[in-house]
Amino acid sequence: MDDVEVRELRYFRAVAEELNFSRAAERLGMAQPPLSRAIRLLERRLGVQLFERTSRHVELTPAGNILFAESAKALDAVTTAVRRTRRAGQQPPALVVTAKPGVATELLRRIADGHPDPVDIRVSGFGEQAAALRDGQADVALVGCPGDHGDLDVEVLFTEPRVAALPVWHELARRSLLACADFTGRATPSWPGASVADRAYWSGRDVTGGPVTPGPVVQDGSQLLETVARGQAIALLPALFAEWHPRTDVVYRPVVDATPYSLALAWPAGARDLRIARFVRTAVEISEALPRPRPVPAG
Repeated sequence: MDDVEVRELRYFRAVAEELNFSRAAERLGMAQPPLSRAIRLLERRLGVQLFERTSRHVELTPAGNILFAESAKALDAVTTAVRRTRRAGQQPPALVVTAKPGVATELLRRIADGHPDPVDIRVSGFGEQAAALRDGQADVALVGCPGDHGDLDVEVLFTEPRVAALPVWHELARRSLLACADFTGRATPSWPGASVADRAYWSGRDVTGGPVTPGPVVQDGSQLLETVARGQAIALLPALFAEWHPRTDVVYRPVVDATPYSLALAWPAGARDLRIARFVRTAVEISEALPRPRPVPAG
C-alpha cells in the first residue's frame, strides 16, 4: 500500500466534516472534480470505501469513521512537529513557557529573570496550559495540581494550603477558622472551561461532596477578587496568592480541611531539550528560595 499524504487526510476531513463534496471543495479553495478524484485515490490506497455516496447524500462508512478519528491525531502530530521545528530554528531559539494569569505568571517572570537562556512568556487561559504543551505551542508550562497531566512530565515546585477570600463585611469574615462545609450553598467563582473535578476543587466540594453553587465567570485573579469584594461570591485560593494580593475590601481566612494547592512545571514526556532541563533547574532553585506564606491572621 502506498503511503497516505497529509494533503489527502486534509481533503478527507473536509469532506467528512461537511458531508458534501461541493462545500468541502469550496472550503479547500479547489474545484470539486479534483477533490472527488483525490478521495477515490485515497480509498484505493487504503483498500476500503470511506464514504457512502448518492446523488443527494454523503455518509461516512464504518472505515471512514475510524479514519476520521485517527486522522485528527495524525494531523495534530504533524502540526505540533512543524511548530516545534520552526521555533527550534529561531536564532537564538527562545524557550516558550506559559501560565495562567496570577501567581503562576508572577512566579514565571521571576524564574525567567533568573534564567540564562532566552524565554518567551505567554499568558494562557484557565486550563489551557497542558493543551499548549500537547499541540506544540509551548515547551514548558506552569500548571496547578491536581489536574490531568498523566501524559506529561511534571516537577512540583511547591505545595501550600488554601484560604478563603471573603468581602470584609461577610458573616464568615468574623470567624478565625473556616471549613469547606462553610462554602455549602454559597456561590464560588466559575472558570471558563473548568471540568467537573476543577469546579469541585475550587469550591471545596471535593471534600464535602454535593453540588457546586456557581458564581460569576472570571478570567483571572484580579477579576476574581473584584467579584469577591462585591459580595458576588466567596473563593478558595492558594495562600501565596493571598500573600501577594492584599486588599482593604477582601479578607483571607484559613480553611482547615481544604485540599492543598500545588504549582508544578510540566513539559512533553520524554523531551530531550537541554533548555527545558536548565529551565526546570532554575525554577526549582528560585521556588525553593521563595518565602512561604505567613499564617493568615485570625481576624
